Amino acid sequence: MGIDVNATKAAIENGKTVLGIEFGSTRIKAVLIGEDNVPIASGAHDWQNRLDNGIWTYTLEDIWTGLQDCYAKMLADVKEKYDATIQKIGAMGFSAMMHGYMAFNEKDELLIPFRTWRNTNTVEAAEKLTDLFQYNIPLRWSVSHLYQCILDGEEHVKDVAYFTTLAGYIHWKLTGKKVLGIGDASGMFPIDIDKKDYNERMIQQFNELVADKNYPWNLREIMPKVLVAGEDAGTLTEEGAKLLDVSGQLQAGIPVCPPEGDAGTGMAATNSVAQKTGNVSAGTSVFAMIVLEKDLEKLHTEIDMVTTPSGDLVAMAHANNCTSDLNAWVNLFKEFAEAFGVDVDMTKLFSVLYNKALEGDADCGDLLSYGYYSGENIIPITEGRPLFARTPDSKFNLANFMRTHLYAALGALKIGMDILVKEEHVQIDKIYGHGGLFKTPVVGQRIMAAAMSAPVSVMETAGEGGAWGIALLASYMLNKCADETLAAYLTDKVFAGDEGTKMEPDEKDMEGFEAFIERFKKGLAVEQKAIECLR
Repeated sequence: MGIDVNATKAAIENGKTVLGIEFGSTRIKAVLIGEDNVPIASGAHDWQNRLDNGIWTYTLEDIWTGLQDCYAKMLADVKEKYDATIQKIGAMGFSAMMHGYMAFNEKDELLIPFRTWRNTNTVEAAEKLTDLFQYNIPLRWSVSHLYQCILDGEEHVKDVAYFTTLAGYIHWKLTGKKVLGIGDASGMFPIDIDKKDYNERMIQQFNELVADKNYPWNLREIMPKVLVAGEDAGTLTEEGAKLLDVSGQLQAGIPVCPPEGDAGTGMAATNSVAQKTGNVSAGTSVFAMIVLEKDLEKLHTEIDMVTTPSGDLVAMAHANNCTSDLNAWVNLFKEFAEAFGVDVDMTKLFSVLYNKALEGDADCGDLLSYGYYSGENIIPITEGRPLFARTPDSKFNLANFMRTHLYAALGALKIGMDILVKEEHVQIDKIYGHGGLFKTPVVGQRIMAAAMSAPVSVMETAGEGGAWGIALLASYMLNKCADETLAAYLTDKVFAGDEGTKMEPDEKDMEGFEAFIERFKKGLAVEQKAIECLR
């Protein structure tokens, strides 16, 4: 059933819509949804992080010009489809890549360039904090960045009045509120699941750890306030409205939901916030999140413990690298085709090459790849060195070549998931897939099912991704009934029984992936040597 253009135009002009905007690693996307939570318009802005003095970053200009362009393109989409303009919106929300470090002084000035989740210069800090808390503190967590700055004696630390994530920063500048959704906050600092707040014991341990530095702050007072899904997180200010909409049409006063990280919005967009459900997001980075029934038995430094937007415990296996190297090889084939004068349709090229992979040997014919552009935490890789290797008698053909890169994109993730499934015996009823890897039908889903040893479902709406997810969280805040949980709202009012297209893992694929991952583990010494030798 198609969209009723006249009814949608009326909803837009009467402020009955909800807007979600997410800052992904390569794209900023806006999704406008109607009263039935279905997307009615969108806009996107492509951007890239940059390596500045050894630090992965985006500039403040990147952030604001990207946001404004993304919103303007959404407005243009609304104008083209419905001949409408936007002055009012029922609610909105902002999300972004989790973790990282944005530190500000008392004048609200950024003290050092934004350090993104991709930076792995925090090894010493993460190890010391993990040992102190007896709780896994990954390299990319905000507190790891802060403590590494302290260990490195960075001058700016004494002047920190506030530090937050990218989503927290955007929300602060648009609403004036220094708050953060609990899912994003759980990637800054460990959460007390019962109190739905930062872990007070660990805050005190951190303060005692750095007491000899005599900083004029304590940890809690420089972090954003924690909010759970559905709570009031402020409204769009006059200044915020002008920052977002350079045309000046958007009115202030719009309710804004708690800002979330891309993990939380992925859970919302795939209806996987209930226990024993999970989702896997596969794009520039890849992470699988399983909502747990209980805490894990052991401390695993390969597994992050985060939360759903409602504050339930989630085990997350996260790898910094996924499709970047895979995309680079596809672009190489594009160059090859263009050298022959062939005009290349990228969607078709991805489809042809991905489907070719399914013709390959289940174990990839003894080929091996490491698609690492940056360091990893699940496996002992500190820097990126994309690498392809084979023996003289490996079965080197296009099908195996493509299959190898698809497997390799999920190599670190599989090692992490094996810990949860094989060691912790975590039960998984269903996993939903979303992200760029799943844009080509069947292929990414089938490879992922083999990696996870579990059925993987993909919904038609999965392509909308985290921008739709944060729009749903804003919709929940606006429309929920008394005592209605987020899980119930999503199941009953958003997805209404939609289970998506489900694919069970193929036995041969699983066996082949197991063989590949053993070769992958043995070859890690080669990747480590490449880091040492290739400068």
